Parts: sequence; structure tokens; C-alpha cells
Amino acid sequence: MFDSFEVVPAVDVQDGQVVQLVGGERGTGRTYGDPVEAARNWAAAGADTLHLVDLDGAFEGERANAAAIERVVAATDADVQVGGGIRTATDAFDLLESGVDRVILGTVAVENPDVVSTIAERYPDGVLVSLDSKGGEVVVSGWTEGTGLDPAEAAARFVEAGAAGILFTDVDVEGRMEGVRGEEVRRIVSAVDAPVIASGGVATVEDVRIVHDAGAAAVVVGTALYEGAFTLAAARDAVA
Repeated sequence: MFDSFEVVPAVDVQDGQVVQLVGGERGTGRTYGDPVEAARNWAAAGADTLHLVDLDGAFEGERANAAAIERVVAATDADVQVGGGIRTATDAFDLLESGVDRVILGTVAVENPDVVSTIAERYPDGVLVSLDSKGGEVVVSGWTEGTGLDPAEAAARFVEAGAAGILFTDVDVEGRMEGVRGEEVRRIVSAVDAPVIASGGVATVEDVRIVHDAGAAAVVVGTALYEGAFTLAAARDAVA
């Protein structure tokens, strides 16, 4: 999935615009323009992978920004991983057949784990399971509902079910630019024999190094890049 450690820009889409939320809370985000323009800029800056989330889909339970995401996929040669509002295997297959490289399953994986195996049978490298952790438990439905699941234990089960990797988001620090919690990332990495992509809290290039040193295969960065805290090139150089 990742030949070497990657810094992956986030292109989270709400109402057709790039938005970065704080702590996963609706109404807290800042907008950063057109997602196609953002995707092209990140690809031109050297991004090998782009992380797209349909925020409206995540909150509402069905895909809501499909047109914007399709335009992003068509606009760049970078790998694209997409999440938010994917609730059935059919949704996932439609995305994978349209050129998306990986789908990210969150709520549906927790509620119906068999869907992971169903998709993985056809696309063995095509499924990431998103485990969003808030207060030490996995949360779903746009980070609004607790599940009681331990993130590390859940990660192990989903990899066994066929997930090609785990996307671990530390919601408690998401969008706050206050730093990552490397021990949380390390705990997930230790639980699985599969790539772990970490997200949440990155504020400096040192945070990128911490995620790298924790054993993750990649880190998703959103607000820090959009706010100019550092460049994509600087982040990549920090772990080269």
C-alpha cells in the first residue's frame, strides 16, 4: 500500500468545499476553497496519496459530495482514498470501480463487520477500516456515537477480517494543532500486522516524526498544511 512513509494531505469536503473541523464537531470548521484545486495543488507539491472525506456523508449516513469527489479523482494521478457516507458494499464497489484506490469504512464496518470481508474478497488492497477514537473508545456516525470498542482490539479484528490497513484518527486532538499522541498511534501499530495511517493533532514537522517513529505507514495532515504551519515538502523531508 505504501512503499515508504507518506505524508497524506486531507481534502475533507463539506457542501462542496474543503473544510477542516476541530475535534470532529460540526460548525467548527474553516473552509479552504475548491477541493479539485486543493487536490491539484497537493499533487503538484509531491503528494503521492490524497485523503478525501465526505463530511456531509459521514454525518448524514449517505454519500453527499459524490460529484466533488469524482472531480478530484479525475483531476490527479495521485492515489485517492475516500471515506464518509459509505454504508454498503455496493457504495464501496461503485467508488473502487470509478478509480478510487481505497475506500474507508467506519460506521458500516462497526455495525456490519462482514462488509469488510465482502469488499476485500473482490479488492484485497481496497479496504481501510477507520477507527476514530474519542475518550479511548471507537466512535461512529460522524464521531457522534460511542461504541464501547477498544481501538486496538477492534483494529486486530478488522485486519483479520480482511482490511488492508487501519486509519486511526485521534478525535480528541483532531484539528486542534496541539500535537499528536504518539503512544496512541503506537498502541494501534502494535496490535496489527498491517499498515496504520494516523490522523489527528499534527501541528509541526516534529509531530510527523513522532508518527513515523511510532511505526505508522503514513500520516494524514489537514489543518497544519492549510494554515501554512509547514509545507508538504518540509514534512516529507523530515522523515526522508
